[in-house]
Amino acid sequence: MGLGGRVGPGRVRELRTDRLILRRWLADDRVPFAELNSDPRVMEFFPAALSREESDALADRIHAHFERHQFGLWAMEIPQRTAFAGFVGLAVPGFKAPFMPCVEIGWRLASEHWGFGYATEAARAVLTFGFDSLALDEIVSFTTPHNCRSRRVMERIGMVHNPADDFDHPGLRGGHRLRRHLLYRLRRP
Repeated sequence: MGLGGRVGPGRVRELRTDRLILRRWLADDRVPFAELNSDPRVMEFFPAALSREESDALADRIHAHFERHQFGLWAMEIPQRTAFAGFVGLAVPGFKAPFMPCVEIGWRLASEHWGFGYATEAARAVLTFGFDSLALDEIVSFTTPHNCRSRRVMERIGMVHNPADDFDHPGLRGGHRLRRHLLYRLRRP
């Protein structure tokens, strides 16, 4: 389950789609990343918006994940539109849950880039990379029940939700409005 196969395809610097570039992070990405992380609309389904310091710390963790695993959450660039629109990629979650070990696909885009199909397009490229280059057996994703936008992306990319897999996020205290999470799965084709 989870990691399976061979992990460590070397240093993949970027993935490309018809409209997008998913690339390693640049120092210049930190300012728009902090803006994204401080936007209440973007952070609606997270415990809180992030300060600049918290956003930079998250960027540091993303960089460290790439160094450790040779894959991670790529910065998303939309050529001729913006050098940084958010991130889409793969991560090994840092908490314990019944479905671990696993690799998660995730995304976070600035709200002005919602509704154009970018998350779906980028996620499809990331899934192909995960299954073909990393030889993963399964990729998961999870979110709160009310995060309909992310759930729609998960469904568009072929992920399947089974209510028996739903879980309480261990990083959130009992009774927290975001504690319950839905787990979506996709097995290697």
